Amino acid sequence: MNLNNPITYLKGVSNARASLLSSELGLSKLNDLLHYFPYRYIDRTKFYKINNLIDNNSEIQLFGRIIELKTIKQKKGSRLVGKFQDETGSMELVWFKGHKWLKDSIKINTPYIIYGKINYFNGNFSIVHPEIDLVDEYKKKIQAKLQPVYSSTEKLVNSGLSNKMFRGYLQDLLLQIFEQIQESLSEEIINEYGLLGKRDALLNIHFPKSPEILAKAQYRLKFEELFFIQLQLVRKKLIRKNKIKGYVFEQVGDTFNNFYNNYLPFDLTNAQKRVLKEIRRDVASNAHMNRLLQGDVGSGKTIVALLSMLLAIDNGFQAAIMAPTEILATQHYNAIQELLEQMNISVELLTGSSKVKKRREIHESLENGNLNILIGTHALLEDKVKFRNLGIAIIDEQHRFGVAQRSKMWQKNELPPHILVMTATPIPRTLAMSVYGDLDISVIDELPPGRKEVKTVHRYDSNRLAVFNFMKQEIEKGRQVYIVYPLIQESEVMDYKDLMDGYESVSREFPSPKYQISIVHGKMKPADKEYEMQRFVKGETQIMVATTVIEVGVNVPNASVMVIESAERFGLSQLHQLRGRVGRGADQSFCVLLSSFKLSAEAKTRLKTMVETSDGFKIAEVDLKLRGPGNIMGTQQSGVLNLRIADIVKDTAILHKARNTAIEILQEDPNLSKPENKAIHKTYAEIFKASGAWSNIS
Repeated sequence: MNLNNPITYLKGVSNARASLLSSELGLSKLNDLLHYFPYRYIDRTKFYKINNLIDNNSEIQLFGRIIELKTIKQKKGSRLVGKFQDETGSMELVWFKGHKWLKDSIKINTPYIIYGKINYFNGNFSIVHPEIDLVDEYKKKIQAKLQPVYSSTEKLVNSGLSNKMFRGYLQDLLLQIFEQIQESLSEEIINEYGLLGKRDALLNIHFPKSPEILAKAQYRLKFEELFFIQLQLVRKKLIRKNKIKGYVFEQVGDTFNNFYNNYLPFDLTNAQKRVLKEIRRDVASNAHMNRLLQGDVGSGKTIVALLSMLLAIDNGFQAAIMAPTEILATQHYNAIQELLEQMNISVELLTGSSKVKKRREIHESLENGNLNILIGTHALLEDKVKFRNLGIAIIDEQHRFGVAQRSKMWQKNELPPHILVMTATPIPRTLAMSVYGDLDISVIDELPPGRKEVKTVHRYDSNRLAVFNFMKQEIEKGRQVYIVYPLIQESEVMDYKDLMDGYESVSREFPSPKYQISIVHGKMKPADKEYEMQRFVKGETQIMVATTVIEVGVNVPNASVMVIESAERFGLSQLHQLRGRVGRGADQSFCVLLSSFKLSAEAKTRLKTMVETSDGFKIAEVDLKLRGPGNIMGTQQSGVLNLRIADIVKDTAILHKARNTAIEILQEDPNLSKPENKAIHKTYAEIFKASGAWSNIS
C-alpha cells in the first residue's frame, strides 16, 4: 500500500464515502488521512459501575452484557432499545438509526465494552447511540489510554461516519503502512531538539500511550510543519536575491533631488529615512526587490512610496500604485498630484469608472513612455494596460488583493518590476515570519512630529446625548466629525436601515442650516460618493455619516472626532483603521466607541484594547490572539496557513526554532544536496509538488 493511493484502498471506504470525505474534509489520499490529526482525546482507562453513575452528562465507559433488545414504535419511525447490565445494575441503550443492522449484529448475553454520553431521565440512566465493542475485538485494537476525537461535519455524521469509524480507518492504515513511513528530518535536527521519530510521532498522535508521549508527538509534528513552511519561505527569498534579476536604478538623479530639496513639504522622520535607504539599497543592486512596508495610519508611507517612484523615473522607468478601492486610489492620486504640481512629471488615475476616452489616452501614453506614474485600482491589472518599462509597482493594503491578482503585476514587463507592498495594518512578528517570510520587511515605527495621540473612550448607547453635546462643542471650535456605522455584507438591508436611521437622528440633533451633513455608503454611485466626500474635504459639511467605506482613503486634517456606532460589531484592525482617520492635524483628536450594554467577552477585550493603546503592533497581537491567523491579513487566500497541527500564536517558540534551523541549513546547503539532508530534500520536493500554493505566498 502506498500513501499516495486513494482513500478507497482502505477497507470500508466506498466511492460514495470517499467522495464525501474529500468534499467535506479534503481527505482524498491515504496520506491526507494519516495527517488528519485529532483535536482532543478522551481518557479510556477508567471503567464505571452502573450503581455509581451520577447525573453529570459526561462520557463514560462500562463493561457488561446486553441482555435484551426490542423495537419501540414512535410518532415518527421507531427506536431500538437495549437493556444493558453489569453486576451492579441495569440501564438502557438507545438507537434511532441503523436498527436492522444493529439488531442482527448485536450478540445477546455476550461481554461488551460500551462507551457514550450518559443521560438521566425519570430516575433512569441511558446512553443514546453508544459505541459498542465486543471484548475480544476491543483487545485486538491498537490500545491507547487516550482515545482520539476527530473533527467531523453534519453531513458526515448523518451519513453514518462516526468517530469510531475514523479511528478504525486510522488503525487499519497504521497497521498496514507503519514500516513504510519514512523520516522527513535529518538525524542532526532530531538529536539537537530531542524529537520523536516520524513513525512514533504519527502513531502516538492518533493512539497515544500516555499524555507525556502525546506531548512529544505533538511537538515533533508542529516543528516539522513549521520547519517546512520556513524552509520554503527562506529558500524562495534566497533564490529571489541570487537568481531573479531586477532593474538596476543606478543613480539618484535630478528628479529625486529636486523634489527632496525643494518640494518636500516636511522633514522626513528617522524611520522614513531608514526605510528609504533600505529601498535604495535594494533597487541599486542587481536583485529584484520584494519588500513589505509596514507603517501605522498616518506614519508617512505615501511619501516614501513617492520618493521610491522618483528613483525609478530618474533611471528612465515608469511607476505604478495599485490600491483596493477607488476612494483610496483617488486619495493617492490627489495627494501625489499636489506634491508634484511644480514638477514636470505626468501622473494619471485609472479606475473602473474612468471614461473610455480617458482610458485610451492613458493606454497610449503608457505604451509610448510619456506617462511617468499610473495610480489605480484592479483596473491596472487588465491586459490592455501595457507599460513601456514599468520599474516599480507599489501595492497598497495588499491583503485585499488575491494571489493571482498580485502576480499579474509581475507579468507587465520582460523583467519583473520591483515590488513595494504597503500596509497600514500592522502585522505581528509571528505572522510576518509565516506569511511574509520570503519578503524583506521595513517598518515605519514613528509618527511625524507634532502629531498628538488620539484620545479614545468607550461609551454606552445611553450616553448618546452627552456624545452629541461633545460633538457640538468641537464643531463650534471649527472642527469636523465622522460618524461611522458598521457594514456587514450578509445584511446590506439592515446596514442601510441602521445608517438611514442614524442619519435621521443625527439630522434632528444637528438641524440645517446651522449644521450641514454628508452621507456616504456603498450603495451610492461613485460620482455621488465623491461629491459628498469633497463637500466634507472642503469643509462645506461639518459631519460625515458613513459606513466603513471611509475606513481607508479619506484625509481631512480638520476632522477631530470619530464616533463609531455599534463598535462591538467591528474587528480590532477596522477600529484601528477608522481611528486613524482623525488625528491628522495639529489639534487634539478623539475617538468615541459607542456600544450596547450586551457585550461578549471578546467584544469587551477589543474595546478595552482600543481605549488602552494606540500602538498598532500591540493591537495586531491582540487581534491575532482573538481571531487566529487564518482570518487576519486575508492569509486564508494564500493557503500557507492552513496548518494541520501548529498554531502560530501558541507555538511562537517552535516557530522561531524552525525558522532559525531552516536558515542555518540553507546557509550551509542551499540546494539541500548534502547526504545528511537527503530526507529533508525528499520531503520538501513532495510538499512543493503536492501543494504548489507556497510558490505564490506573497
